[in-house]
Amino acid sequence: MSRKVSQRLAFSLLGLAALGVLVALGAVLAFIAARGASALSWEFLTAFPRRGMTEGGICPALVGTFYLVLGTVIVALPLGVGAAIYLAEYAQDRTWTRIVRIGISNLAAVPSIVFGLFGLAFFVKALGLGVCILSGSLTLALLVLPLIIRASEEALRAVPWEFREGAYALGARRWQVVRTVVIPAAIPGILTGAILAVGRAAGETAPIMFTAAAFYTPRLPRSPLDEVMALPYHLYVMATESTAFWRTRHLQYGTALVLVGLVLALYLWAAVWRARIRKGKRW
Repeated sequence: MSRKVSQRLAFSLLGLAALGVLVALGAVLAFIAARGASALSWEFLTAFPRRGMTEGGICPALVGTFYLVLGTVIVALPLGVGAAIYLAEYAQDRTWTRIVRIGISNLAAVPSIVFGLFGLAFFVKALGLGVCILSGSLTLALLVLPLIIRASEEALRAVPWEFREGAYALGARRWQVVRTVVIPAAIPGILTGAILAVGRAAGETAPIMFTAAAFYTPRLPRSPLDEVMALPYHLYVMATESTAFWRTRHLQYGTALVLVGLVLALYLWAAVWRARIRKGKRW
């Protein structure tokens, strides 16, 4: 087989694999949309659940998800970006640095339920924070921290070294080069990684199951120490623990549609934003 034929064969197989993924994803989205679209309304998005969550809306779950994601970003973004700056700009390529990078990669592969159990043992029990927004946000922050570190480090390393050399030639110190040249050039990649992490945090159920989520709350949270409803856990409860789960199928699919739409919107926004910024880059 000639090299040209083998290349075409490889490209064809890769294209079929990509097409298969898109078809499967489209089928899942179409299935959820077909069954959940009828539940969507202004009342569904703004009302509290009623009659044992067999009627009403998902307002407290939407608000709770927003608070959890906001707390996750506040905790994880500075820690993740700071660690990435150190690894990319200051740490030397030594054995312990490689071990740290391997540890971060392995941490990203740990199942989310493990983070949930750790959050229950450490934040809820050991620190005595209880089941609340703060415990859930800290647990989710640990979950997405490896993603933010890896994405930020790659974005920092993608900045051409000539930028640094030019700044050094003008007499700038190392931190001045990092702060005024490297970080601004890497911001699109850093924020894209942060948005992807936000999308993952918004869709996770296991980390908040034991640390933040409530079966039902009659009011919106008033402080970080209040427990909250959240979209993924609300969906899990309605589908598995409700005494009348067969009566709420349309609400379950409607909640799933809102959750999937929220995550896809974040990912789409990140992709479009990154593409627009890349067009403006001339390096």
